[in-house]
This record gives sequence, structure tokens and C-alpha cells, in this order.
Amino acid sequence: MIHFFEKGKGQPLILIHGYCETGNMWNFFSEDLSKEFRVICPDLPGIGASIISGDQISLEEVAVILEEWMESNQIENPIVIGHSLGGYVTLALLELMGKRIKAIGLFHSTAFADDAEKKGMRNRTITFLRKYGVDKFVTSFVPPLFPENRREEFAKEIESAIKDGRRSTLNGLIAYAGAMRDRPDRLEVLNHFSGPKLLIAGTEDGAVKIEASRAQKDAFSQYFELDGVGHMGMIEQKAETLRIIREFCLNSIE
Repeated sequence: MIHFFEKGKGQPLILIHGYCETGNMWNFFSEDLSKEFRVICPDLPGIGASIISGDQISLEEVAVILEEWMESNQIENPIVIGHSLGGYVTLALLELMGKRIKAIGLFHSTAFADDAEKKGMRNRTITFLRKYGVDKFVTSFVPPLFPENRREEFAKEIESAIKDGRRSTLNGLIAYAGAMRDRPDRLEVLNHFSGPKLLIAGTEDGAVKIEASRAQKDAFSQYFELDGVGHMGMIEQKAETLRIIREFCLNSIE
């Protein structure tokens, strides 16, 4: 069962949250974008109010669940934009649905698979979660998503993100750490898609390195770098990233 909220009418626009986040992270964006689109913001299965059983799931399984959810809610030919983990889910959806998706956007995300170093980090995340639980993990995980020199500036937003992250279940966080670790490279899936493709990257992103974004930028029809921005551009440069996404979506339906 997928929990979601939606606002507006017209072209469906699905905004998919990242790891340790819920659909609530898109509240600001959805308010503005709903003036021109039917904006739909789900909680991924196992996150927020969407439940899974067990602590294992693959991104391919998530894509199938979301495809069925779209069918049951008459969501056809959507634009799909995903932040971080949400971008990985977007690419899995693209592989499953192909031309039934109108356009895609990756927001601080990547088509590349995890390298050995990143896989090791996912395994340490799972170990930490099993030992210490959700609260302690979320409190330590969220602040480094922002550049160190701007954490004081975004103290309220960080506290809000921590509060939202605590809505994740232990099973969900463990499951997605494993799913991200085991996901395949989907650069070819991206290259074969002829619809509009957007990538937004941050030069100070510690989770998705700017070098990786630059290495795949030619696979996208639009590429934007946010100077001095970490992993949370929708907060760090709220107005600019909203403008980029809005214009991309409008251009996608012309």
C-alpha cells in the first residue's frame, strides 16, 4: 500500500523522495508546481506511511509496486523526478516502463552503480542501523548532506529533515541500503530513453560526487551544476532548483 499526497490537475508529475526522507520533503515544490501540474508525492514502500514486510527489497520490486500504484490511481505518461535514492527508483521505473514515462529528472543522483567503497559504506549503514536503530542513525546521517560551512545557516531545515527522517521504519532503511548497494548500472537504460532527461548536481555533494555527475552529463538533455551546493539543492537553492524543474517540466509537455 503506497501512501501519497497529490495537488493540482493536468500532466502528472511524480516527485520521489530520497533515502531517510518521505514525500513530505516536496511540500514546498508541490505547492508551486501544482499550479500547472498534477503533482503526486509518494512515500516509497517501507518509508513513512508506506509499509513493507521484512527488511529486504530490490529497486526492481519497488518499480513494480509503483507501476501498479500508478495504474490504480490513473497516473499515465508521468514526468518522474527523483532525489538521490528517488533517482535510482526513477531509473528502475524507466527500465520497466520505457516510453510510458514522458520525461525523467535525477536530482543529486546517478545512473552509475555503487563502487566498492560505496558498497562498503552501505554495509556499515546496515550494521549501524541494526545496532543503534532509526533515531540515532537519522540524527547522524542528515547533517552531512549539507555542506559543513552552511549547516548553521540551515539549522532549522536540518532539524525538520531529521524529524521527517525519523518517520522511516528500521526495516525500510535497512532494505533500501541493501537495494542501493545491489543496484545495477543503468547508464544504458538512460541512453536508450529518447524523452527529456534532466540531471541536477551539486559541486559540494558528498553523497553523489560532482565528478560522477560530470562523467554522465552527456546522457542527459539538460544538465545543471549548483555551485557550492551539497546533496540537498531543493533546500540549499530552493528558488533556483524549483525554477529548473518547472521549466524542464513545461518544456517536456510542449
